Amino acid sequence: MKPAVLQLIDSFNQGGSERQALQLTRLLAQSDRFKVHLACLSPEGFLRDSIDDLNLGEIPSFPLNSFYDRNTVRQLRRFVRWVKSSRIDILHTHDFYTNIFGMAGGALARLPVRIASMRETAGMRNAWQKQAQRVAYSLAHQVVANSNAVRDKLIGDGVAPEKVSVIFNGLDVRRLATTLSRVQSLSLLGMPAERRFITIVANMRHEVKDYPMFLRSARQVKEAVPDVAFLLAGEGELSESLRVLARDLGIDNSTFFLGRCENVAELLAISEICVLSSKAEGFSNSILEYMAAARPVVVTSVGGAREVVSEGETGHLVPSGDDAMMAERLIALLQDPERARAMGARGQRVVKEKFSCEAQLARTESLYDRLLGR
Repeated sequence: MKPAVLQLIDSFNQGGSERQALQLTRLLAQSDRFKVHLACLSPEGFLRDSIDDLNLGEIPSFPLNSFYDRNTVRQLRRFVRWVKSSRIDILHTHDFYTNIFGMAGGALARLPVRIASMRETAGMRNAWQKQAQRVAYSLAHQVVANSNAVRDKLIGDGVAPEKVSVIFNGLDVRRLATTLSRVQSLSLLGMPAERRFITIVANMRHEVKDYPMFLRSARQVKEAVPDVAFLLAGEGELSESLRVLARDLGIDNSTFFLGRCENVAELLAISEICVLSSKAEGFSNSILEYMAAARPVVVTSVGGAREVVSEGETGHLVPSGDDAMMAERLIALLQDPERARAMGARGQRVVKEKFSCEAQLARTESLYDRLLGR
């Protein structure tokens, strides 16, 4: 009988953790070495439709209001009963909330293999949340880090080195291919044809993404390269304040706020350069997507960025907060499009060779086998 593995996700909303978890679910289901189950804390989100073809059966949800009310106890009891009745052998959680809920429930159910995840280095959690996560990690048999930078952070926070495994995010390069021409892509996105675009894809929910750094850099780039425009793909409660900042910087006529963008392949296809300005990261899915689309990147040198971007080869790494250096690098690439295209081509090769879905699946299955046989 095949071992049963449960992937527990927070929701089906668009986000790096959710996309990676659902991609892993698909890869495991297609490899057919494990009986794959999927559960969530919230059933909401447009990514739900993306796994309909997998025929996973029931996808139970265990909705939480907070960790402090009676509902949490009720949902934990439901979860424990469900994983026992489903005879789950491996529980794999993927973010802060599922780590805490899943590791507690998995321990109560005495599941033989419990795997938590860490995908960030700093800037996301308050003191209470950090302590709750440490408790969750103590209940896990293994913690998956998506970069060596995250592994170092976990070990620095007291998790035993032998308890941490690094499995890099994987990316299906085919997802970033488009059959549309540039003219068609511009029309689809409603963008003017006479501009050159610099693009950033990041949520506008967390200040750690540091959009203000990008906008300050954008103002300097605009002064040097008048035909440039800036595409901001992301949604969240910070969006209005960022619109105000763009207006204050005098670049609002060249700054396009796209919100949630479902046409990422077409967005990247019309982009000259792609950017990430984060103060902290684990391992950015956006950087992988940029490179998979053969775009040169200019990103802050935080978290796992140094593990995928080779300075001067596939893009540029700049210090967090240094908008002047970011602008300098962007201007240089805009002024040398041949060099920019060569960087993008090298980056695409790196993603295909080192950060494929096949590599992600092989490392995950190897971890499952090792923990089942420990």
